[in-house]
Amino acid sequence: MATSKKVKLTKEGLAALENELEYLKTVKRKEVSEKIKVALSFGDLSENSEYDEAKNEQAMVEARINEVDAILQNVHVVNEDDLSTDVVSLGSTVTLKNMKNDKVDTFKIVGSTEASPIKKRISDESPVGKAVLGHKVNEVVDAEVPSGIIQYQILEIAK
Repeated sequence: MATSKKVKLTKEGLAALENELEYLKTVKRKEVSEKIKVALSFGDLSENSEYDEAKNEQAMVEARINEVDAILQNVHVVNEDDLSTDVVSLGSTVTLKNMKNDKVDTFKIVGSTEASPIKKRISDESPVGKAVLGHKVNEVVDAEVPSGIIQYQILEIAK
């Protein structure tokens, strides 16, 4: 994954990636290596599905290690202490009101590599994330989502 694009992360996102990389290199590699050794002990590799599975897992682990390494080499960490609560920016926590159904939700705006809608962490590149960036409290923004355009009012911006 050779990329020159800066990957934006929060401090938590950076820590999570560093922890994942450490786990992959120290624990997962050893587990997969052990699986390969066990599979090799079964003999004939031409009909050894355990060996094939272990080699595939090894390839996936190594690919993820390379991907995380590339991300960490091109990372830009957002200093959340410097964030303003005047406008929405990467790292902001925003409370939004859906103007159609009056539903209120709070999201943290994060870089695309650490987005997790289930955890209420949305990417700055997502439709809603893009729509709110740079806007202030009480502004109404249009987010172009796959189902159409949704209007959100920004109720609160926090660090």
